Amino acid sequence: MEIEGQAAIVSGGASGLGRATAEALTASGVKVTILDVNEAAATAAAHEIGGFAVGCDVTNAEAVEAAVAAAHQRHGPVRIAVNCAGVGTPGRIVGRDGPLPLDAFRRVIEINLIGSYNLLRVAAA
Repeated sequence: MEIEGQAAIVSGGASGLGRATAEALTASGVKVTILDVNEAAATAAAHEIGGFAVGCDVTNAEAVEAAVAAAHQRHGPVRIAVNCAGVGTPGRIVGRDGPLPLDAFRRVIEINLIGSYNLLRVAAA
């Protein structure tokens, strides 16, 4: 598959695996938009790789729709979507202080699962 010149969006692209993915895509000639809840970090990363940044919470449907629209306006239709936004809450189901709070697990599901689905459904449309 030839990806040079295509437009990509990378969630969680300001750091870690997302940042490495954004860098690799840029090195392959892809026009990259970095989405990250940390807008300042996204902007810094995009500046370093020659990409575009949008502050975005992937769990928010309207924010993702606006981010994909901004990426489309800047680079054209998004042909590549990579989900790297994610969190992990360390803890045992039941620890010394009792059960892990359900909200901690809910946050992981909201970002890692629903956020990924949210970006894919909007980018695919």
